[in-house]
Amino acid sequence: MTNTKIALLVGLGLLAPLVIYPVFLMKVLCFALFACAFNLLLGFTGLLSFGHAAFLGTGGYVTGYLMINTGLTPELGILCGTLAAGVVGAVYGKLAVKREGIYFAMVTLALAQLLFFVYLQAPFTGGEDGLQGVPRGFLFGLIDLTDNTYLYYVVYAIFLFGFWLVYRTVHSPFGQILKAIRENEPRAISLGYNVSQYKWVAFVISAALAGLAGSTKTLVFQLASLNDVHWHLSGEVVLMTLLGGMGTIAGPLVGAGVVVTIQNYLSGGELGNYVSIIMGVIFIICVLLFRNGIVGELQRLIKRNFS
Repeated sequence: MTNTKIALLVGLGLLAPLVIYPVFLMKVLCFALFACAFNLLLGFTGLLSFGHAAFLGTGGYVTGYLMINTGLTPELGILCGTLAAGVVGAVYGKLAVKREGIYFAMVTLALAQLLFFVYLQAPFTGGEDGLQGVPRGFLFGLIDLTDNTYLYYVVYAIFLFGFWLVYRTVHSPFGQILKAIRENEPRAISLGYNVSQYKWVAFVISAALAGLAGSTKTLVFQLASLNDVHWHLSGEVVLMTLLGGMGTIAGPLVGAGVVVTIQNYLSGGELGNYVSIIMGVIFIICVLLFRNGIVGELQRLIKRNFS
């Protein structure tokens, strides 16, 4: 991304709450960060995880529990949730990266479902009721996060940090090795790279960023629930990534915006009961007609017509 594009992205984000409801924007940003984290694993490393909601939910539950029961400040609550998701990712990654292809995907799904039932039964999660009434508190003891506008800019800053981290990771020597693993893993091995170790590090970074998204989402909606660790949410992030453009930097942001907008627009109308079917149809159309996603197809058209 050029400096102009980055400046445009930042500027639009700063002005957005003046014309769009801040809570809706915060929801988009949380899921966009989640999709960016997932895209680091799928789009740039070639690893398809069917259980990424486990890390989003872990971050949310840890942050919610600590802020309700220990009076932890928002910044420390988010930090603890992110670290917890990273630790879970480190453990799950060690088990999963030893497998390839569909076996990797099935291992991540199985481990995520195991964690789902743990959170369902664990007393500190509130079971099916979840953790409700999570206090927003004061950021650094100064900024009142009960104000949606203030909270929006905090969430936006968190998103920009996560987006920047993914961008720097992808464009670093480490990121180039991840791309090499995605394109031709046997060749990367023949060059002497410890492929399993690189996959594991990418998995941990992705899990931690997903936990950051979950912690932020819990702060925004003051709720951590089983929906945050359900396999259905793991499927939604796959859709967001593919729809926006797998392997592109801005694709997950666009995909998350489209999916969240469709869900919010349809959920309150007559088609509310058919949201899952509609999203499934969109997924099929995306796979069949524009496999590069929205951003990928736009980049291809611009390159073909203007380069």
